[in-house]
Amino acid sequence: MQKPRSIGSSFAGALKAALGGLAVALLVACTPLYTNHGFVPDDSDLEGIATGVDTRETVGAFLGRPSVEGLIGEAQWFYVRSQWKTIGAKAPQEVDRQVVAITFDEAGIVTNVERFGLEKGEIVAISRRVTTEPIKGRNVLAQIFGNIGRLDPSQLLAN
Repeated sequence: MQKPRSIGSSFAGALKAALGGLAVALLVACTPLYTNHGFVPDDSDLEGIATGVDTRETVGAFLGRPSVEGLIGEAQWFYVRSQWKTIGAKAPQEVDRQVVAITFDEAGIVTNVERFGLEKGEIVAISRRVTTEPIKGRNVLAQIFGNIGRLDPSQLLAN
């Protein structure tokens, strides 16, 4: 014959299950969630671009048009990718940003391909293939990288 269960023991079991579920939910909520915004071609894709040979049209067909173009006409194309980390209800925090800059001459031929990243808050060149000189208009890169931390998270959610 089974011993009858008391109301207190079934309540204690339910309370333990609820507390266990709450603990699991809190742990899951505190797990970082990483999201990427934008596109940056990888090094193997960039190897397919020949400085002094490829043109705006061939780069556009191979990589696609960039999300950002230079301030001086179409002399520079910028591919930008940012990585954001969100933990629980905290505001998203940008943890990485990379920029690939492709420079064209007046005839639309590639003269420069550079990849930039951040190192301790400073803009650093990660890789560079130059036919003439480094990228002109570093202020454009400073503007792209300078917005880290200034983005309002509500702008990300508005889309």
